[in-house]
Parts: sequence; C-alpha cells; structure tokens
Amino acid sequence: MTHSTKVALLLLGGLAWLLLAVAQEAKPGSGVPIQPPTPLQEAQDHYRHGNFDKAIAKYNDVLKGNPQSSEAYCGIVRSYLKQDHVSDADSMLQKAFQILPSNSDLKVVQGELFFRQGKIPEAEKIFVELINTGHASARAYMGLALVSSAIAMYARENRFILLAHQLDPSDPDIKKQWMFTLSRPERIKFIESYMEEPNADDADMRRHMTDYLGVLKAREAQPLSSCRLVSDVDATETELLPLLADAYHLRGLGLPVIINGQKSKLMLDTGAGGIVINRKLADRAGVTRIADIHMGGVGDKGEVGGYAARADSIRVGNLEFRNCTVHVVDRRSVAEEEGLIGADVFEKFLIEIDFPKRKLSLRQLPPRPGEAPAKASLSNEEEEPDSDSDAKKSDDPAAAKPVSSRKFYDRYIAPEMSSYTRVYRFGHMLLVPTKVNENPGKLFLIDSGAWNNTITPDAAREVTKLHDTSDYTVKGISGKVNKVYEASSVFLEFGGLRQKHDEMIAFDFSRVSRNVGTELSGTLGFAMLNLLKVKLDYRDSLAAFEYVPDPRITN
Repeated sequence: MTHSTKVALLLLGGLAWLLLAVAQEAKPGSGVPIQPPTPLQEAQDHYRHGNFDKAIAKYNDVLKGNPQSSEAYCGIVRSYLKQDHVSDADSMLQKAFQILPSNSDLKVVQGELFFRQGKIPEAEKIFVELINTGHASARAYMGLALVSSAIAMYARENRFILLAHQLDPSDPDIKKQWMFTLSRPERIKFIESYMEEPNADDADMRRHMTDYLGVLKAREAQPLSSCRLVSDVDATETELLPLLADAYHLRGLGLPVIINGQKSKLMLDTGAGGIVINRKLADRAGVTRIADIHMGGVGDKGEVGGYAARADSIRVGNLEFRNCTVHVVDRRSVAEEEGLIGADVFEKFLIEIDFPKRKLSLRQLPPRPGEAPAKASLSNEEEEPDSDSDAKKSDDPAAAKPVSSRKFYDRYIAPEMSSYTRVYRFGHMLLVPTKVNENPGKLFLIDSGAWNNTITPDAAREVTKLHDTSDYTVKGISGKVNKVYEASSVFLEFGGLRQKHDEMIAFDFSRVSRNVGTELSGTLGFAMLNLLKVKLDYRDSLAAFEYVPDPRITN
C-alpha cells in the first residue's frame, strides 16, 4: 500500500458508537420494550452518519444535564475536526480542560488536535505519556500509530494499529487504518462491507474509497507482477531539462521519461505523487486502462476525472522498470505540462537533485540492519503479498487476519546521513519543520512543482501583515485558486538555511491539510530550490539541503 493512497483515506477524529442490542433486536409484539436512545446515543448516532451540526447540538444537550461529561466534550471536538473547524475544536477543548483538567479522554483528543494542527512532537508526547501511565485507550494507540507513520517508524506503526484494533474493532477510524494490514482479497471484502455501513465520511472520502476499491478489484481480477527494475544497474544520473513559462522565464525542470517506448518530458514535482500524464501521451504510449479514479491538488475547481493504467515499460536514465502504474488525467495537459513525475516514485533510492547543475542522481540507500536486499522498483503502487496464502481467508471482514508475512521496519539513520534534517512524510509529501519569522513548528512542503515559496493566510497572519492582491495567478491540477493574498516581510528558516522574502504569495491550503490530516503552512517552491542541491530519503523521512552559490556572482 503506498503512503499516498493511505493518506488519501486517512481521517482523524471519530467516536466509537455501539447501539444497544435490545434496541437492535426488539420487534413489535416481541414483548421486549424498545428503550428510547439517550441524548448521548443520539449525538453519537448523528456523528456516525456525518450530521456533525446535529451531533454538536446533541452533545451540548448532554452537557446541560452533565457538565462533566468527557464523552460529550470529546464528541464536540471531534465533530469540529471532521468539519475542519480546527480553531473551534481548540476553543472547546480548552473549555473542557477548565472543568476536567486531568481527564485521560480529553488528553487523547488533545493529542488528535495537536496532530491536526501540525504539532506532531507534542501529539507524540501526549500519546506516549498516556500509554506509559496505563491510561491508553484504543484511540491513543491509533494516534501514536499515525505519528509513527509520519516519522517512518513503520514497525511501531503496525504494532500500535493492531493493538488499537484489538481494543476497539468497532471504531471506524481505527478500522480504516487497520485495513492496510490485510491482504488484497480481504481488503476488498472489508471496503465493500464498510461502504454499506453508515459512516461519517464526506463525499470526497467516499469517492476515494470507491476509486480505491475499483483499483483493488481490477488488480485482483487481472493479477500482474509488481513494478520491478529489470536493468542490470541499480543507479543512474540523468539530465534535467528546462521547462519555460515563456521565452525568458523558467518555470521548472523536466525529467526525460520513456513510457512504452514513447519519449516524454515530465515535470519533476516533489509536491506530486506518482506519475501523472495527460490523455494524449497515454494514447500515444498505449498504456492499459485499469480503473477509473479522481485526482486533485491545488486549485478551487475540485477533483478531475481520470484513470489508473499499467505501463509495460518505463525508462529513466539507464534504469528500466516493467509493469508499473501511471495515472492519466482526462485532459490535454497536466498543470500545463505533458505530465508530472513525483520524486516519491524513487523512494527505494537515495535521490539527489542538483538544481543548479540540472542533474538527477539515483543510488542505493544504505541497507537497514536486518533487512534483506530487495530489487528496486518504482514505488507508485501498493505492494501486495505474492499469493493469497499470505493471509487467512474469511467471509467475515471483521474476522480477517493481518498479513503475518509482511515485514515492517523503523527509520534507519545511517552514519553518513546523521546530518540530514528529519522531516515528516505524509504519502508523497515531505513536510519540513520550518520557522516563520522565528515562530517555530510550521510544516512546509518541498514542492518543486510550485513556482515560488508560498504560505497560508493563517500562518502569515501570526507573524506579518496580509494584503489582497490581483497580481498573481495560482493554478494546479484542480484549476485556478480564487483568492490570493500577499504577505510582507517573511523569513523562512529550515534545514540549516534561512531566506528572506519581502513579499510572499499566500493562499488557502485547508483542503490539502484536511486530506493529509495535518496542518500544511506553506510550500518551498522551485525559485528557491533552484539554488540548492537537495537529497531526499523517502524511506526514512530525511532530507538535506545545500546552498550552491552562483559562480557568476562575485563579491
């Protein structure tokens, strides 16, 4: 399972809800009285069906009768988080702590709130303290599993999500994380069952789940070998080509990629995931359609339609890969290009992008202790067990067993990489801890597909002035951004580097942050990255940044 798919399906928040067995089974004339639901049960029912305003109203009714109901406070905070009303969730939690200052349930939801706010070290500290003091709930284990995933502690993540599911197999958010421990056949059964149940997923999430189910079924119906490197070499260096906005302005760098024998120049976009091409290139290359999907990104026009497809051959430099997945946008261009290639597809390699010299180098990552050598591949699709024997069969998705043969590893920082910056990985995104005007704790996306550094309006307002502007146009896969601002006098500090901006573009990233599950405060774009040599280790969530002075500029 790729991290990008996993992030698209990740939702924080949620309160387990159990309907009384008497109320479930009682029928007219059976002689068993049907008990009316309590206000708390009504609130939880609204929450489970995605009626968050009604849930909040009912939870408030509970508080009128019992001002010390931690369940009601947690329900309100999680309802606000589901609506992406993060500041309202914060205000409610502060009010709850005034009444219940040491409540462990509130501590769990505080960790969830911190995670959504991008305060990942603070969230980890809370979850660890709860577990170490014996106050761990299922959601505390789930919270620490999510933190573990972001910091590349995958063995720890797997261990804690299994514990969370063991403690509360009915929690829908836990179930959605637990399903990634299942084999493909069991995962298909799980999603089919899940989609038939009432849930609090919004339209975007249901569409993502439906798309993912379609891809899983297509791969199960026509199983092919996974994407694998077939070249005798395991490293390469290739030239990056200029992509021009006009005759005088560079807008990015293109990577030469040959798909089924057809040459292309795909924008190297560290903010994108996988390989995304337009329908013209897809037709020319003759890729094989697998299943319909939807894709989205920057822009206010919503997601666009497309399909997942299989390419028989993909060549990058002197590396050739076979049977790999690409995503096709049903448009003539992808963000005004023939296509994009995310750096995450090379996650099995140590990636070095020398922007000033226009070079991309790929070489083997240092082996992790105890890890068997593995053949490199393009990581643009989920990895599945080789056969159904890797998982026990069951007609009951709830009884499905995790795939015991799958091996998980925690982050390994090799001695030669001890100076690298520890970043957070969410799917295809690498988020760098960044200071903004000496204000620490913000997360910025490494995004070579964005022209310049950008910041969110909320992050900008904390440190500087914000102005409306019509001087800039921002576009992405999801079309044009409707509202763009300009922030003045912004300093960014990250990875041992510091850069001053007299002006910085600001626009809303709330949709991206909601899908990722944590707060994205801005991007580190091409104009700045173009001055650097950047090394990326997606496997271990590490990055290194080196400023390369222009030799043409002398003091």
